[in-house]
Amino acid sequence: MPDPLGDLLWLTPTEALAVVLATIGMYLAMVLLVRVLGPRMLGAMSSYDLVAIIAFGAVLGRAALGEVAVLGGGLVALLTLVGLQAVAGGLRAMPFGARAVSSEPVLLLADGRVLEKQLRRAHVSPAELASRLRLAGVARYDDVAVALLEPTGAISVLRRGAPIDPELLSGVVGAHLVPEDLLARRPVVGEARPDH
Repeated sequence: MPDPLGDLLWLTPTEALAVVLATIGMYLAMVLLVRVLGPRMLGAMSSYDLVAIIAFGAVLGRAALGEVAVLGGGLVALLTLVGLQAVAGGLRAMPFGARAVSSEPVLLLADGRVLEKQLRRAHVSPAELASRLRLAGVARYDDVAVALLEPTGAISVLRRGAPIDPELLSGVVGAHLVPEDLLARRPVVGEARPDH
């Protein structure tokens, strides 16, 4: 005798496997999309970005759960996503995995100059950069030594006034565009340090 309540709550093993595979496929597609579009997709969102993210979630959910959403399918998809996040977190802890899973920071502004090519590479508009600079309390472009789009989607602003440790720019796309006079000079091994 059919059990309508059971049909709404649980999945067969084949259906559960289909949910796992669909969830993995959609997760990998989203990771690829974020890698292609860059960390800008994850930063502060406009209302249009928010609508797109909600639509992505709806599409991902529908594709993962199939025609009929049931409690068991939702639980299987949720556990699969948690497992995938744990694996991605473990990969980020390894050097080769960090390059595969995380985006690189991108230099957007150096020595008070907006770097248009870098903005296009990072999918950041000049207006968005200006907005982020204002939020950071910047009154003039010339007050900024460097501004970077971080892998999280946030924009970091380093002001003029103190030399920048070159190690802070390690792995930054476009770091070679930062003028030498903005960088801290590293003492050469065996070189005497000046007295303060």
